[in-house]
Amino acid sequence: MEALGEAEGAAGPGGRRAGLRRHHPATVMWDLPFLPFCALLGVLGFVCVAFVSAWCQYWRGGFALDGSTRTFNWHPVLMVTGMVVLYGAAALVYRLPPAWTGPKLPWKLLHGALALTVFILAVLGLAAVFRFHNEHGTPNMYSLHSWLGLATVLLFSCQWLAGFSAFLLPWAPAWLRALYKPLHVFFGFTILMLSLASCLSGINEKLFFSLKNGTTEYKLLPPEAVFANTLGLLILLFGVLVLGALARPSWKRPDADSPDTRQPLLAAER
Repeated sequence: MEALGEAEGAAGPGGRRAGLRRHHPATVMWDLPFLPFCALLGVLGFVCVAFVSAWCQYWRGGFALDGSTRTFNWHPVLMVTGMVVLYGAAALVYRLPPAWTGPKLPWKLLHGALALTVFILAVLGLAAVFRFHNEHGTPNMYSLHSWLGLATVLLFSCQWLAGFSAFLLPWAPAWLRALYKPLHVFFGFTILMLSLASCLSGINEKLFFSLKNGTTEYKLLPPEAVFANTLGLLILLFGVLVLGALARPSWKRPDADSPDTRQPLLAAER
């Protein structure tokens, strides 16, 4: 995912714009350095993955590949890791200060590789839940979470394929890449928001199904519910911070309209 658009004024690798310093002192006050923010975001993403893994290991019985409920437990871990944490990292690749200077080729490769990893994890996550349902005779696609999650993965798959075709393969003319880029950015934002909604609805659905009939009811808020609700808030916080970073003008690559940006990857100089 690339910048939504470029703010006016010159920028340097530190991410501060001279125009903002002169005319918008309030903005400069909150113009935090990107790299410390990125480190904080990385820690938060790691915590999200650790929380969902601990939830499935400690309260849901762990992991397996035998079609049991332990197979299902791969689903939330893979989805949070891929569609939230790694997807957020892929979206922020072009905000890294080293990406502001020099050729864009390495950053295109990193962005595409992260997105491909997200796709692989999402497919594995879907395979886990469908296998669990089929092994136990549970209907597939019976809830809003199911519809929302599958729609998110399908939209992401189309996004990756379109981005690969437009920005990697040399057949696409410059005018077509320039025309598609705003759509690529828009759907990148949309997919991240849908991923957050899918994860939050999935956590809620799993708690309602699990905390009843033989265990503490969800309405009494047992420790598992507190832990999983905290996980949901952490995921939401991670997503909001990623969206905020993407929308911040002073953290956008200043040369988004350079010839290197419009050039397909396979035709770029190496």
